[in-house]
Amino acid sequence: MWRRFEWMAIALIGCGSVSAFAHHSFAMFDTSKMQSTKGVVKEVQWTNPHVWVRLAVQEDGKEVVYSYEGAAIAVLKRVGWQRDSVKVGDKVTVVGHPYKDGRPGGSIEHLVLPDGQNLGTGDAIPGALTVPGVQ
Repeated sequence: MWRRFEWMAIALIGCGSVSAFAHHSFAMFDTSKMQSTKGVVKEVQWTNPHVWVRLAVQEDGKEVVYSYEGAAIAVLKRVGWQRDSVKVGDKVTVVGHPYKDGRPGGSIEHLVLPDGQNLGTGDAIPGALTVPGVQ
């Protein structure tokens, strides 16, 4: 009887581990490409598991909203972000990896703020742990 509970516990732990790995996958981003998008911050979702920044970009006279995914709040704080580092109305440039399916947006590698400051994200995408221009 005890053996059965041990196997059930192991199976449940295994299932939880698989979903955790799947959640943190960056497979939807094309890490072989980098894109730079200038726009006005429309929304910042300072939430876990990942922070989101939505940019309003003018394309052919229409507003297109780009959705960019960053790292978790704790990771962003470790690399210098604060809750108010990026605010609605800021004109920023987001540099990151685009979605593979062509949707507007992608992952944030770093942001260039209105004052020229670079904010890295420290997320799991290669190169994201370094801020350009900072040694």
